[in-house]
Amino acid sequence: MAAWCLWLLKNNFPRELFMNLSVILPTFNEAGNINALILAIKDRMPETLAYEVIVVDDDSPDGTCDVVQGLFGEDASVRAIRRRTDRGLARSIRAGVEAARGDRVIVMDTDFTHDPAEIPRLIHLSQIFDVASCSRFCAGGAMEDRAHYLASLAFNWFIRVVLRTQIQDNLAGYFIMDRRKLLRLPLDKIFYGYGDYFFRLLNYCQRHRFSVIELPTHYAVRRKGESKSNFNRLLVSYTAAVLKHRFNLSCQ
Repeated sequence: MAAWCLWLLKNNFPRELFMNLSVILPTFNEAGNINALILAIKDRMPETLAYEVIVVDDDSPDGTCDVVQGLFGEDASVRAIRRRTDRGLARSIRAGVEAARGDRVIVMDTDFTHDPAEIPRLIHLSQIFDVASCSRFCAGGAMEDRAHYLASLAFNWFIRVVLRTQIQDNLAGYFIMDRRKLLRLPLDKIFYGYGDYFFRLLNYCQRHRFSVIELPTHYAVRRKGESKSNFNRLLVSYTAAVLKHRFNLSCQ
């Protein structure tokens, strides 16, 4: 066995050959996007990489889970999990992480705001860093929706001041991470609410001295369907979440 591995290394086989990957896609009413996204993800995967795509659906009324099963029911690399209780974005992501078989996990949105073209770069960086996150706000990053970009930029400044972090994009939600290290974090303190789970995840990663890198990326507007985000409601809930997290850390 050792001799076989040595032969592979001498012949410059890519390190991805030895890495399993799980792509976690939390969904709610994404029937119009999900199959095209899965195909785009599969198209971007290195040929040498063993991977799976896990769709974690919150029992969408539009039948997102059924749409996936209809097209990929015979595809062993695609799994669909239907959740009928304890629903919500952050809890769906946690369910996907706990169900994953891969050594590393990628989490991304399912409306094409997160570009599948970034997957090869994430995979490469994951061989060097514990966490690699796509960022709208580090040099070279951008966002198609200008108003959303400016609002998110301002709120990220708030997060950076309150949590004393140098992370540029604390609400990105498009990342790759070593699954074993992720499971070492206090999941109950991270995975609740909506997109606010992500700043808690990054903050705990830094507190555990995990290496984190941000790579610049361009966030597009959603292709089909309606956004689940309400700006005013999220502003209030995210502000409260940041202050609560800071208070909890101060009490530890």
